[in-house]
Amino acid sequence: MGFCLFNNVAVAAHHAMDRYGLKRILVVDWDVHHGNATQHSFYDDPRVLYFSTHQYPFYPGTGGLDEIGSGEGRGYTVNVPLPGGCGDAIYDSAFDQVLTPVATEFKPELILISAGFDNHHLDPLGSMKVTDEGFARMAGRLKSLAEEFCGGRLVATLEGGYSIKGQARAVVEVVKLVLKAEAQRQGNALEARLDRLAGRLEHRLDAVVDKLEERLLAELGADSSDEAEAAPGPVLEDHDEDDGGLPPA
Repeated sequence: MGFCLFNNVAVAAHHAMDRYGLKRILVVDWDVHHGNATQHSFYDDPRVLYFSTHQYPFYPGTGGLDEIGSGEGRGYTVNVPLPGGCGDAIYDSAFDQVLTPVATEFKPELILISAGFDNHHLDPLGSMKVTDEGFARMAGRLKSLAEEFCGGRLVATLEGGYSIKGQARAVVEVVKLVLKAEAQRQGNALEARLDRLAGRLEHRLDAVVDKLEERLLAELGADSSDEAEAAPGPVLEDHDEDDGGLPPA
């Protein structure tokens, strides 16, 4: 149950364990929905620590504090249900006060991010208020954990997001942060090149988003015009004002 046909992060985690023999994988799911399928996939498996921040109560209705895993996996599922309207400061606290100490004790060999952006403040589906910079800070914390415990092995899988502009800009900020961390190790020249590249990418994204919105509005306008032309005439006759304009019972 969910919005995805394939659970890329769950498949990746199983592949890493089966093919490469990894025994400690951290999955971080920061988007607006609880990842019930990911949780279910590893609910009794102590090799995967699943951490989720999500709007609650909200679809799909799972992800309460009492859902902590079962059997050998008990304690390896960590849910942080949040009320609608939460922004950067709340997510910062969840990552600093809950995720970081748990991940530090777990010492992951690989970190996978379910990187959905439907908790962006521009997103029309949820009601969270995370900014572009907020997403970058979350990615930065995970980058630091990856460098400390698993040789920088950090993989982000793009997931949900229903504001084209919001998702595009937040993704750019996340990628910039990860690339800049790499650039700092290789020298300032590379960092300057990445800054220029990011600037060009943002400009192109804005242009693409504007064109997409224009096309969508044009198509919606054309559909509305077609429907108006095809619609039949009024089916209700005029009625006196004293009956509220409603047809007689």
